[in-house]
Order: sequence, then structure tokens, then C-alpha cells
Amino acid sequence: MESLRQMLPVELIGPFWMGLQILLILVVAFVLQRIVARSLHSLGERYPLPPQLMMPVRGGLRWLIMGSALLFVLERLGVSATVLWTALSGFVAVAAVAFFAIWSVLSNLLCAVLIFTVGPFRIGDVVELVDTTDKPGIKGRVTAINLLFTTLVEPPENGGALVQVPNSQFFQKSVRRWRGNDVLPLVGESKSSDT
Repeated sequence: MESLRQMLPVELIGPFWMGLQILLILVVAFVLQRIVARSLHSLGERYPLPPQLMMPVRGGLRWLIMGSALLFVLERLGVSATVLWTALSGFVAVAAVAFFAIWSVLSNLLCAVLIFTVGPFRIGDVVELVDTTDKPGIKGRVTAINLLFTTLVEPPENGGALVQVPNSQFFQKSVRRWRGNDVLPLVGESKSSDT
């Protein structure tokens, strides 16, 4: 210790020890992460565990070890673990609320992409969202498909109103579809004109 004090000025001894402690924490974390990875690898070879299971476990443990090492390093630098935990939990809570708030919008956007690519119906088709087999749902001719809603025109006997149905509803409920004018008369035409 005396030789170290002679080699370094007094004001650098504190930062030197702190740097040495941080380096030791990082080395221990790296070695621990390697030991855990090898142990999981040998466990996977000994027992017939699928690699699809082992990869997320290995990744999760790696993040846990390195995250813990980062917390120890920050604690050595004078940052309170309580403050870090409070900030992290606050960020996660805000992110969860924001994700929950926009979930329906994201769901409708994804369903719009699926409607455009898979093509369960197209503009001009008559569709009906069926709540249950004995209860009729929303029925109308598709007039527009956008990123959030599909616009239907109801038959005149139901008021002929424009109905905007969220795109996600087409993947959550059963859908009856009639292509163009082939199977079902136009919405609004009465069947009595055929007789």
C-alpha cells in the first residue's frame, strides 16, 4: 500500500481503487456468465432439452447477470440502487400504460395489413359480422377499407347508415361474406322483385 502511495499522487488513489473494484465486478460478472452458459450447455446435452428452450433461458440469465453487474458498478460510482429501481419501475409502468392505451390502434393496424394481404373480403363484397349463430350482427356492403376501420353501408331496411367497424373485429368474430353480386342481391334490393 505504501509503494502505491509513493507511485501515485494522493488524489488519484481513490479513483484508482474505484476503477479496480469496477473492473473486478465486470470480470466476475463475465466469468459467472460464461460458467452459467457452459452449465446450461452441458445440461442441454445431458438431458434432451430443445435448443428453442435453452436459448431464451441462456439469454435471460445473461441479461440478469450483466444487469446486476451494472447495478453494482453504478452503486460503486455513488448512484443509489433505490433511485435506479424507482426510475426503472416508473419507466416500465409508463411504457405499460402507453402500450395498453395504443394496443387497440396497433391491433387495428395489424388487422388492416392482414385484410389487405390475405384478402378475406374486398370492396364491393357484402359481409356480416356474426355475434352468435342465432343473432344477426352487423351486415353491409364494404365501401372502404382503411388502416383503422372498414366502412360498411347497411341495407336500406336497416336504415342504410354508414357503419365503421374496427378491423380487428373481422378477426375476432365469425364473418359471412358474399362476393359482389354473385350469391346475394345488392344490399337494399328486395327479393320480392324476383316474383
